Amino acid sequence: MYNYYGYSGYGYTDIFYLLTIVLFFVSLICSAVVKSRFNRYARELTMNGLTGGAAAERILRANGIFNVTIRVTRGVLTDNYNPTDNTLNLSEAVYSGNNVSAVAVAAHECGHAIQHARAYPLLMLRKALVPVCNIGSMGSYVSILLGILFSWSGLITFGAVLFSGIVLFNLVTLPVEVDASRRALAEVERMNLLTDEELAGGKKVLFAAGMTYFISLVSSIVQLLRLLSLANNRRR
Repeated sequence: MYNYYGYSGYGYTDIFYLLTIVLFFVSLICSAVVKSRFNRYARELTMNGLTGGAAAERILRANGIFNVTIRVTRGVLTDNYNPTDNTLNLSEAVYSGNNVSAVAVAAHECGHAIQHARAYPLLMLRKALVPVCNIGSMGSYVSILLGILFSWSGLITFGAVLFSGIVLFNLVTLPVEVDASRRALAEVERMNLLTDEELAGGKKVLFAAGMTYFISLVSSIVQLLRLLSLANNRRR
């Protein structure tokens, strides 16, 4: 089969396009699994009546963290820890929910607060990489588009270099999220915030959420390889 790359068979760019499409659908599936597991274990009320907000408060205090403000934020699964202003932002369903999902998610965000308090190196690195990621996300596609329009492989390569900042950010984010879940589950177990059966459900919720970060990393790597392949083909 002769294609526009000038040789027989399918080129690397074709393969990367296919992988990009496959990973897109995989990410949709992962997102659906996260929502499904969250909703499933949101129906399992904690035996002690503990809410996500109360669990977060207990975990922070038990770790000697008193400078973090717990806030309620809008949206679904919008929970996050902001190291810039030391705020733990929990969605209303998590903050007020007295169920397994709410406690697990709140504990996970506390895991990030603990990382920050302990100066966890990868969290500090991720924080430093935020501007790099922002520049890469804004500048890479502009550079690549101009490179394609003007048939200038150098601009496409430059766009790929900018995009590598996103890959690096995702590469650092994955272990940060895994470590936050590890810390969260350890605290929940140590403080007996959930029963053993409830804790098993919480692990499933956090594992599903962690998989989304893994898929994001793989997708960004494939995207970077696709851009490098595109730049290489434009030079031919």
